[in-house]
Amino acid sequence: MGRSEALSHLVEVLLEVDDAVDEAAARSALTLVAGVAGLVARLDRHVRQAPWHGPYQEPVLRRVGARLSVATSGPAAMALASMHADGRIRERAVTAMVGRPCPEVMPFLVLRTGDWVKPVRDRARAGLALLSAPVEGRRGLLGSGGRRQRRFVFDIVLAQDWLRLPDYVACAETDSDVGIRVRAAEAACREAVWTRRPDVLRRLARSVRAEVRVVALTGLVRVGQDGDVVVYLDDDAPLVRAVARDAARRLGIDAREHYRTAVSAAEPALGAIAGLAETGSAADAPLLRPLLAHSQARVRAQAVRGLRLLEAVVAQEALPLLRDPSPAVVREVTTALRPLTGALPPGLPWQLLGDVRVELRRAGYRLLRGRGVDVQLRAALMLTLDPDPRLAERGKADVTRLARDGARTTWRRTPPPELPVTVAQHGELVALAARAAVALGEDISRMLATWLARTRPGT
Repeated sequence: MGRSEALSHLVEVLLEVDDAVDEAAARSALTLVAGVAGLVARLDRHVRQAPWHGPYQEPVLRRVGARLSVATSGPAAMALASMHADGRIRERAVTAMVGRPCPEVMPFLVLRTGDWVKPVRDRARAGLALLSAPVEGRRGLLGSGGRRQRRFVFDIVLAQDWLRLPDYVACAETDSDVGIRVRAAEAACREAVWTRRPDVLRRLARSVRAEVRVVALTGLVRVGQDGDVVVYLDDDAPLVRAVARDAARRLGIDAREHYRTAVSAAEPALGAIAGLAETGSAADAPLLRPLLAHSQARVRAQAVRGLRLLEAVVAQEALPLLRDPSPAVVREVTTALRPLTGALPPGLPWQLLGDVRVELRRAGYRLLRGRGVDVQLRAALMLTLDPDPRLAERGKADVTRLARDGARTTWRRTPPPELPVTVAQHGELVALAARAAVALGEDISRMLATWLARTRPGT
């Protein structure tokens, strides 16, 4: 009759059946529940509302949520968890039901296709479509829908082992989603390791995707093919290089000496420069300094980054590269010089902030960050008026932060920042604030004006 006490007793009985770890009994129990017209829906409402109706229900639901496991839950636990008030638990239950389907839980899965939480609803609908579709249709579902839905479908495909090795290889090489590529590569490489298919592992190791290469190389290591792995010492990806260095160590190859030789070539690989920075020391800096004048911008940028990682940057050597034609080089040089701002000409960051090139203005602003509050405020106000929208937005965000800190009332525990400026400097800040008023908006301009009025020299 759907009374609360009877439904609570039904939940307890289903939990006892689940405790018995008897899947046949659990399926029979769910068949009985589904056979009573409307009982699944009434039970769903009861379980969902139980934490708010009575002192005995919440511990029961905690047991349901704690027991749910995608890999090992019984049918009764999955069915009850699919009715839980917590949407995350319902979503896990749907995943479990689709991953290990049985006819007895289908009415509970169908109920979730109308769930009020979109991720639960979408996952249940995709799962039902996947379970009803033929093999060709299942492959088609992998190519449709959003990212979350496609990943869910692929997880079910993996759990049910519906694809073969060539399908996993194709997904790893061509899928547009990094999550699916990684899962497919892991599945393909796992099967290739088990079946002793190093040809598949070598193929995936040549992938343009670093996340696929590292999985494939790990597989080659597991089948004892260190010789195939060590050739990736100069790879662009850090994880790939790390796997290759581990193989080199087992083969007795000195990776550091390899990198020292490789960076001295006429056209050194970027991975070799990065590898030397990862394995070398400041003593290896002379090998990288000639690359600062290399004809390729990518090599110059990587050399600057390598010197920074080796803590061997010399400000006077890096300064000319601040105006390099390549934005990537400018970005790396700026990062390398930020800890060395004391060695830079005092007016250089301000000159860069007024340059016509957007990457130089960005560099100038980065070199000014971390200085006194007065310097930060002046630079941020200037950047707020920048013609580049992204730089202007960054300047506005920093002005907003500083103005809010400066305009805080005195009762707050943290004192407002000091603004040690001369009369002339204060006047310049007021003028900049007036020019930026439209861009900042009324509220921020008012807070900024309050702060500036409070910190006027002589007041």
